[in-house]
Amino acid sequence: MGSYIHTAGGPKLKTPTAIHNHREQNKDVDIILTRLKGVKAFQRFHPSLLLQICSCAFYEYLEKVFRQGDIGTSWYAVLSGSLDVKVSETANHQDAVTICTLGIGTAFGESILDNTPRHATIVSRETSELLRIEQREFKSLWEKYRQCMAGLLAPPYGAMESGSNNDRESLRCKKLQRGGKVMRNAILSRAPHMIRDRKYHLKTYRQCCVGTELVDWLVQQSTCVHTRSHAVGMWQALLEEGVLNHVDQELGFQDKYLFYRFLDDEEEDTPLPSEEEKRESEEELPETILFLAQIGPDALLRMILRKPPGQRTGDDLEIIYDELLHIKALSHLSNTVSLIPPLQHWTHVKLSLLLPVFNQGEEGTSWYIIQKGSVNVVIYGKGVVCTLHEGDDFGKLALVTDSARAASIVLREDNCHFLRVDKEDFNRILRDVEANTVRLKEHEQAVLVLEKSPRASTLGNIKYTVMSGTPEKILDHFLETMRMDTHHADPDDFVLMHCVFMPNSQFCQLLMAQYPFSPSDSLLFHSQERLEYAVTSKRRVLNLALRWSAVHTHHLQEEQAALTFLEELYGSVSSDSRILRALKDFVPDLEKVVKLHIDVKSQKVLLREFSNGDERLAQKQPIRNCDEILLKVYCSDHTYTTIRVAVAATGREVTSAVADKLASNDDLLLVHLSSAGEKQMLKPNDVSVFSTLSINGRMFACPRDQLNALTPLPDQEGPSAGSMSSFELMSSKDLAYQMTLYDWELFSCVHEHELLYHTFGRQSFRRTTANLDLFLRRFNQVQLWVVTEVCLCGQLSKRVQLLKKFIKIAAHCREFKNLNSFFAIIMGMSNPAVSRLTQTWEKLPSKFKKFYAEFESMMDPSRNHRAYRLTVTKIEPPIIPFMPLLLKDMTFSHEGNKTFIDNMVNFEKMRMIANTIRAVRHCRSQPFNPEVCQPNKNHAEVRGYVRKLCVIDNQRTLTTLSYRLEPRRT
Repeated sequence: MGSYIHTAGGPKLKTPTAIHNHREQNKDVDIILTRLKGVKAFQRFHPSLLLQICSCAFYEYLEKVFRQGDIGTSWYAVLSGSLDVKVSETANHQDAVTICTLGIGTAFGESILDNTPRHATIVSRETSELLRIEQREFKSLWEKYRQCMAGLLAPPYGAMESGSNNDRESLRCKKLQRGGKVMRNAILSRAPHMIRDRKYHLKTYRQCCVGTELVDWLVQQSTCVHTRSHAVGMWQALLEEGVLNHVDQELGFQDKYLFYRFLDDEEEDTPLPSEEEKRESEEELPETILFLAQIGPDALLRMILRKPPGQRTGDDLEIIYDELLHIKALSHLSNTVSLIPPLQHWTHVKLSLLLPVFNQGEEGTSWYIIQKGSVNVVIYGKGVVCTLHEGDDFGKLALVTDSARAASIVLREDNCHFLRVDKEDFNRILRDVEANTVRLKEHEQAVLVLEKSPRASTLGNIKYTVMSGTPEKILDHFLETMRMDTHHADPDDFVLMHCVFMPNSQFCQLLMAQYPFSPSDSLLFHSQERLEYAVTSKRRVLNLALRWSAVHTHHLQEEQAALTFLEELYGSVSSDSRILRALKDFVPDLEKVVKLHIDVKSQKVLLREFSNGDERLAQKQPIRNCDEILLKVYCSDHTYTTIRVAVAATGREVTSAVADKLASNDDLLLVHLSSAGEKQMLKPNDVSVFSTLSINGRMFACPRDQLNALTPLPDQEGPSAGSMSSFELMSSKDLAYQMTLYDWELFSCVHEHELLYHTFGRQSFRRTTANLDLFLRRFNQVQLWVVTEVCLCGQLSKRVQLLKKFIKIAAHCREFKNLNSFFAIIMGMSNPAVSRLTQTWEKLPSKFKKFYAEFESMMDPSRNHRAYRLTVTKIEPPIIPFMPLLLKDMTFSHEGNKTFIDNMVNFEKMRMIANTIRAVRHCRSQPFNPEVCQPNKNHAEVRGYVRKLCVIDNQRTLTTLSYRLEPRRT
């Protein structure tokens, strides 16, 4: 491609006299060598390779280099400046689009190896310094140092946009290298016997550790190391960096009697760490373990995916499967479970800068999921059309349609990691799914789609899982296949989720139709088989009805059709049980259900206020749809009227009640006014509008012409002074206990179906989510309490004491398994208004800083909050979970999957959401024991305090207060 070289501002092109004619002079070579070592891309090159590059390279200032389609004569690396990479589908530079930018340490011109045309036009964005190696010398270097240079040899489509990611990667490497030293020194300090000479099979291995002992030791050091496999991943991270090595240079760390050696022990005369080094390592150890705990799971997965498929153990496949469950790309697959059998076909790919994934027009050979990093999707003539991040996938369409790639994929940063399934394995997955799928049709239309389960049932029979179907057919299937002696999740999934696609009135009608004829029918006795079938069918209907009523609880009291169904079913069973003894066991259970619903329905609860008042000190009771509430609604002049409306009242009903109370003929608008003055118009059809109020928000009703005149009430601003003097004398443990007691009351009131209404939209169900809203408000309130107290504390020493107090309260909340308040406190401390107070944090003792760092690591959102999820799996109920994350999971499943596919219910989606609801059920599967912590004498004072937290909920106000405490440093 001939090189189109334009010099900048005169003859800046260096001729060979600048370098080439002085190759013999060591001084010149040293200068060039020093310069190359300053570029990160060259730092990993072998010294002998660098010396040869110095002896044959040219050094140039360039403004324009060469065009797409020409035959090149040299290879280039960027030493300074930046260049745009432009690609044209027609090879006409006028319609070329910029697809990426080359930065320092990147390279281009690899086509000189096989004399193919240049793939792109390179245009300098600024005066740039380049290193140039001519074709003959480059081929020679390539043959000799192929493996070492591979990272710099590729088309220019993977160039990074800046060097920032390289800086992060360099920092990570330095932290790993330092981490290896800290771990070695800590072992020599705490367990020196672990590093010693070992004899095995008549051979002596000097200064080695044993894999199992390293895992044992690490698990004992910190609670943030969750499992042995977690510890294996942490050691694997050090192994990949080369600071820990297997004595036979194997690439995977194993929890076995195998020998490993720290890099510092490779040399025979390495001195033992001094007392000062040991002391420093002891101080750094918690932070080092925390860092390794965060990156360990990724290293473990990479190690497993590098294994040949046949060598992966059952535990390996479980780890891969657990990883796949939380990958965004897989939530869009209708048959997630079908990925379980071919887990052994997933492989790991790491692509460094400039290594291409694929180009537009190429044949599709693999499907990729981004595990780490990001890529640009580039289409000729359009440029970058979108950016894909962690959890996204690409390449699937070309495999499914067997067509060419529709776009090019460009790496945006160095060291991207991918999960890959090759075409043959991907097609095998599709074939397996189709082969294991059974479709039931009526009138040529599919009404039920079943998939063969990969696991046989306990009796050895093949089990089929419902993937989709019409509501009626799904119900029929569950009744036909229900076994009375075991508990299956699928009927529970139906009972939990049917309100999404089948209202209770329809469910009751269909279920009653499945309750067969009366035993008084003479035809019944014509056949013993007919009798047995009838009894079995009745028992199945009764079993499902009891499960249904247990799940819906007080929600059934609000639907007359449901109560009528239960009463009718009870009457039928009472009558039938006189003849069919097999039904007698159901009579008392059904009688209890009917009596309970009648008794509860006769009760009427009047809630006095939702936002504030003495009722906070009373034991919380679940808020029901049929309950009523006294609600304050304000006018533009800050007067208010109190109305009595149903909990589920709509915006229209509230404004109507206000207009009646005020005797107003105006068309009123219903407005939620925040403490910051932000106005949110509430729609006439919005359900249960009172529970949408923010912590300091108020409900206003006014004519449209008064809307702009609305201003917040003075009491919406929140407190002007902190309450530290009130609670600093209270025990941190007592505060955490009373917070947990209150949170448990709120959490216990949340009905499982409120999670559904929140996810799918309560307007669709005409149901309140008031109990869930109260619980979520509590999370926000605790978070803002932390920020408010810190920002209202004017004395530096007192603020330090506050931070210590909150860290202690958070620790006790975790001890009480109250993860909701634990996270709220930590998130409050990480609020910008608090985190920016550097003088305060600097004064915090290092012990508390380490506690906070460990707590903060549990909030790490990477790998779909893996740190939190691993923590929860180790805790036994009762648990108060981090509710916002559970709601995020449900929203993720809802928005990523269609509710209906081909006019059938996507039951796989229902199952995914039901699994999250079951996680909530698991948390409440054991009662909270109030005797866990014996309260002190002042428990009433503590109880009253934690239930009446006064906060500022205006972030602008909090930020202003923060800057008054510690002005921005100039």
